[in-house]
Amino acid sequence: MAELPGNLLVAQSGGPTAVINASLAGVVQEAGRNECIQEIFGGANGILGILNEDLIDINEEKAKTIEALRHTPAAALGTCRYKLDFKGRPEQAAADMDRLFEVLQAHEIRYFIYIGGNDSQDTSHKIHEEALKRGYELRVVGVPKTIDNDLPFTDHCPGYGSVIKYNATTVMEVGIDVASMATEDGACCIVEVMGRSAGWIAAGTVLAKRGNPASPPHLILLPELVFDEEKFLAKVSETVQAHRYCVVVAGEGIKNAAGEEVGADKTHLDAFGHPVLAGVAEKLKQVVEGRLKLKTRTAMLGYAQRAAEHCASLADSNNAFACGEAAARAAVAGPSGSMVKIVREAGVDGSASWSTGLQPLADVANVEHLVPREWITEDGFLPNEKFIEYARPLIEGEVAVPMENGLPNYARLEGVRVEKKLPPR
Repeated sequence: MAELPGNLLVAQSGGPTAVINASLAGVVQEAGRNECIQEIFGGANGILGILNEDLIDINEEKAKTIEALRHTPAAALGTCRYKLDFKGRPEQAAADMDRLFEVLQAHEIRYFIYIGGNDSQDTSHKIHEEALKRGYELRVVGVPKTIDNDLPFTDHCPGYGSVIKYNATTVMEVGIDVASMATEDGACCIVEVMGRSAGWIAAGTVLAKRGNPASPPHLILLPELVFDEEKFLAKVSETVQAHRYCVVVAGEGIKNAAGEEVGADKTHLDAFGHPVLAGVAEKLKQVVEGRLKLKTRTAMLGYAQRAAEHCASLADSNNAFACGEAAARAAVAGPSGSMVKIVREAGVDGSASWSTGLQPLADVANVEHLVPREWITEDGFLPNEKFIEYARPLIEGEVAVPMENGLPNYARLEGVRVEKKLPPR
């Protein structure tokens, strides 16, 4: 396609990961190699910041700071969970779209790269279609990002390898701790991890077993399968009888036969109208202690699992960076309207290498990829060898995080703001 002179705008959205900034670094460094891209701007707090014309001048950042983003967790530009929702609030969404294009035009933005998960790819797709409708020359490219690993068409999502590396490590360490205290009375520990609809994160903790059936986790509860309380209690009891202790990993979104989320707090809703999930471990603890009279402790990994750069996967970080680079290249080359995807090239020895490709945003938006049933054992309590073969290469290698006075030395953007040209929103 013809060269398109103009500025590039990049933003981050949704829940952060340990490697989302590696993707940002990839975008910025590759964009800087192209003369057709005149200025590089960052959207402060995702699409919300763009609507507020709150833009960061990336050209004011030091090159070493951009490079250091490759080992820095969380979203350096800031993030949000704001959605251009034409179904729930069409008038506001239409006004938002008008405002968005006012900002794009005011700052001569011809390239837009959005790093995010399902909702972010949907937003990118909407912006791409709106640009076509308005006849505004804009090249939109999505970069996959989500610890949930639930985007379709990509082998995996940047952020996933690191979260399961940290979670598997934590479960391994917790398991050693619980085992050391187990007596003839038995002990149980329930570890709660993220994952509303997809159980990829919970499933990844199976890597802690290292092929040993006696090692924790002994049970993994996935949102894809119906939670059966009786079968669950029977399996916990059987495990304690065999090993004197039982470590359970539960995805936060597990559901009962009625389709109700076991850990849902229906009195509090998130930005997308979903009940807040935080409490499945405590509810399962009450069940185990009440029915089995078994001393039970819980651990909720929370934000720590997605921010643990000190335990990030090098394979994950490298793939995240490669996705950012590929997005900038795709934007310059054109056409608009794709998401970068990761393509696996499997080795005969079980190893894996990866390259990048492109998938139309229309194929990706609002499509959720779940753990296949054939990757789960027949009784539903553990992922099987097919899953392990898939997941094991994703946790390989360690990110070299520089230390200062015994603690990680992470990067922070200067965050110099671009001068506003429009009236306030």
